[in-house]
Amino acid sequence: MKTNPSSAVIEDAAIAWLTERDDGFSPAREREFAQWLRADPRHAATVIRLEQTLDLLGELPEFRSEINTAFDRAAPVVAFSPATAEQSTLAPAPRRWSRAFVWAGLAAVLALGSFVGWRAFQPPPETRFTTTASGYERARLDDGSTLELNAASAVRVQFTAAERRVQLESGEAHFAVAHDSTRPFIVSAGPIAVRAVGTAFNVRYTSDGGVEVTVTEGKVRIGQSGPASSSAESAPLLSAGQRIFLPKHAPLPAVEHVEPAAMRAAFAWQSRLADFADAPLADVIARFNARSRVQLILADESLADRRIGGTFALDEAEAFVRLLERDGEIVGERRGETEIHLRRR
Repeated sequence: MKTNPSSAVIEDAAIAWLTERDDGFSPAREREFAQWLRADPRHAATVIRLEQTLDLLGELPEFRSEINTAFDRAAPVVAFSPATAEQSTLAPAPRRWSRAFVWAGLAAVLALGSFVGWRAFQPPPETRFTTTASGYERARLDDGSTLELNAASAVRVQFTAAERRVQLESGEAHFAVAHDSTRPFIVSAGPIAVRAVGTAFNVRYTSDGGVEVTVTEGKVRIGQSGPASSSAESAPLLSAGQRIFLPKHAPLPAVEHVEPAAMRAAFAWQSRLADFADAPLADVIARFNARSRVQLILADESLADRRIGGTFALDEAEAFVRLLERDGEIVGERRGETEIHLRRR
């Protein structure tokens, strides 16, 4: 029975490949390296992670100097050949940046009391996005993906060389994921994890702990939170136009198909532009206030039923007020930087 190589074995093989590549590949070896990368998604992810680690070391001369000093004090290090690394065959060949050297040297440096290595290997920082009860935010993430947050929502974003992970703490978020087959995009909400490579989907985390997932493009897989279970092949797969609601502590329900009109209505909060046809001014103002930092206040209730028609950018409240003021009946009074009171002239 064939067993999958461990992460340590893959890392050893990756270091051997990278060492040989830095010395110069022949065309044949370059093709073999490409084949090795394609053989297992973990291969490419490991190579990316190692390259980023070595980049960090290169940017820290003090750390590299201390590592070299520790190496000089240490016993000779063994290196792995790409052809035999996965069979764990050892060959004596001292390499400055072999895996064994880096970790042995790092341990020695830490034993001497240096904190440079500790700083170098800190986990990647998190970025947190939040919105108020009437807010909305659209952000472009470091990988090119787009995040849209509905009102009263919060997410934490943490990207590594191996994966892109987002924790939805509350509320609702829509993700348009940039394609990257080597780094899956995983969104966790409570006990549920949604895994995608390149797609667009919406996740809503209800106050009672339920999670609703709707796919607008591509496919996503639904599983339990955690790296292993979130990618399980037995987990439900959702395609574009499908939705599933997962109550807290309940079995997975059936997948629901969503009609285009219902999809548009459910995600109306995501659209910057809104069309109004003979709508009461009070309703239009409510839509603006849900998307804009500048809040519109009806200081004259007699204006509430005034009919409004047209297409407006919901994040341009001040431009909307200027349109209302053109006919001379309505005036907007600015109160600080975040309020405009509307009344009859």
